[in-house]
Amino acid sequence: MPRLSLSDLYHIAIPADPRLHPGASSVAYVVTTADRESDENRSELWLAAPGVEPRRLTGGPRDSSPRWSPDGSSLAFLRPVEGRPQLHLLPMDGGEPRVLTTAALGAGPAVWSPDGTRIAYGAPHGDLDRNAPVVADSLEYKADGAGLLRGLTTHLFVVDVATGETGQLTAGDFHAGEPSWSPDGRRLAFTASMEPDRDLVVSSEVYSVDASGGEPERLTGPGVICTGVWWLGGRLLVAGYAGDPVGHVRLFELGTDGLVEVKTGLDRNVMLGAPGYPGATPQLAGDDLIFCARDGGFTHLYRAPGEKIVGGDRVVSGVSAVGGRIAYVAATPDSAGEVYLADLTAGRAGAPSGDVPAVPGVTAPETTRLSAYALPGVELFTPRSRTFTAPDGTPVEGFVLRDETLTEPGPLLLDAHGGPHNTWAPVFDGVHLYHQVLAARGWTVLTLNPRGSDGYGEAFYTAALGAWGLADTGDFLSPIDQLVAEGVADPDRLAVTGYSYGGYISCWLPTQTGRFKAAIPGGCVSDLVSMAGTSDAGHLLKTYECRGDIAAQSPMSHVAQVTTPTLILHGENDDRCPVGQAEQWFAALRERNVPVRLVRYPGGSHLFILNGRPSHRVDYNERIVEWLEQWIPVTGTPVSPS
Repeated sequence: MPRLSLSDLYHIAIPADPRLHPGASSVAYVVTTADRESDENRSELWLAAPGVEPRRLTGGPRDSSPRWSPDGSSLAFLRPVEGRPQLHLLPMDGGEPRVLTTAALGAGPAVWSPDGTRIAYGAPHGDLDRNAPVVADSLEYKADGAGLLRGLTTHLFVVDVATGETGQLTAGDFHAGEPSWSPDGRRLAFTASMEPDRDLVVSSEVYSVDASGGEPERLTGPGVICTGVWWLGGRLLVAGYAGDPVGHVRLFELGTDGLVEVKTGLDRNVMLGAPGYPGATPQLAGDDLIFCARDGGFTHLYRAPGEKIVGGDRVVSGVSAVGGRIAYVAATPDSAGEVYLADLTAGRAGAPSGDVPAVPGVTAPETTRLSAYALPGVELFTPRSRTFTAPDGTPVEGFVLRDETLTEPGPLLLDAHGGPHNTWAPVFDGVHLYHQVLAARGWTVLTLNPRGSDGYGEAFYTAALGAWGLADTGDFLSPIDQLVAEGVADPDRLAVTGYSYGGYISCWLPTQTGRFKAAIPGGCVSDLVSMAGTSDAGHLLKTYECRGDIAAQSPMSHVAQVTTPTLILHGENDDRCPVGQAEQWFAALRERNVPVRLVRYPGGSHLFILNGRPSHRVDYNERIVEWLEQWIPVTGTPVSPS
């Protein structure tokens, strides 16, 4: 059977943002593919139902955010008009979509009023002059992916569906979060930080505003940093941090006595969903509150208080509920993502479905076969879960990807995840294609969830705060020692790579040991001192994440020890880990005559390996494979750096 190739990136289709029809019989969703000819990512809207072949609703090329009207007669979605996303309405009884908004700087996803007559949305607000001087009085003057904000803020608007008449609800020097309608349609709730020093002290509260405009009313006080709010029936549900913005996101309900935590019985992080961080917003399925949380490497779906309803080897990355039915997207070891439908009410006391490891009675027929269509006959290697032991006795979960027919020790690539509070899962992610390609060429790929990773409890999640590199080096090196001892890995053919925090680790580990024969930091951090003043999250990093002696945690402080041939891959427009981090590491290694190469990707933000130009994403994968094969042969002796 054929194995995956790097050019298969142009064939893989990724589903996202499932939205159940109000009748709960079908689901609209987004399908994203990489178009080779235009060198752009193409997104279209599709509709699927059990037993029916999925059909395309829109032709793209950049359609997104489908949202059903309450009566299911139309579907609102975003489509660019003159380069700006605008809300469109697609009638489901036939006809072409009509443009609903003409927002000067573009509109955000639709939030329908309960009666279906109005749509609320968030949108950038302000005067955008890209040639004007950029004046900053606050650290909030840029954001990764958006670049320099130039005084723009995000505010709430309401548009009348029948007439297109639009009114602005909020204004001022703050950013309004995504709105949620009250059940009577009179008010909208949203999160915002209106404190003058919010760039220095992290805060965010829940506000409500009249649907016709007016002064927002603050509903919460200090104590919880609110990151999202939803009116679910008569309940106002809030997600946020209890105290400083470290540790787990939790769920709260706002009552007469303020915010009260929703008890889940889980020492797990609630996942609301973001690029690279799968999950979904909390919602009601019938009378049940459902939410996503990380468990080990997986993101699973739970019913409150803490009953798992979609588990097993699945990473859930989008959920929609209507009554007792849900639609969700999940990746598995065999697929980068499929759309599933499940009934949460039928036969609760019955036998569990064999299709989805979940609570008894939950069935989840698969409504799409995207990976089967995109990669016909392609056989994927399956990561195997392992538990390793760190030097201090801490268990560390990892995943070993290799051709299990091999019997001799071979080259091993350690791949470190980002965050540092992200996590690896043993599923096919459609991004790190080089994993599969290397395994087919005789490599072992080791992915680890060291302390600091999500999914293993809050104490583990916070165990590397103020101790980047210092706390987790053994978590990376001990598993390699174990695989060497088992005859899986050749100690003379080891390499390290990773992105973001993984890029930091790919700089840090070669300062601690000379055992790696090649290193490939991507989107890296090399000097925490300079990053604290140049990253869009630099103050947060210095104050909460790397508090204390940030120089001691910086690879640059130990660069004199590095001899490992290094390939540095970095987005040109990265504001999270600015490209200067790559430049500093490149210059420091070059001055010491360490073999080094710097590759910069024009226009690439920090997330370009997820959503950047397809040609850049293919190139990123290709260069990793080429650099590894330049310095480490599958058989024989590694090339000497000298």
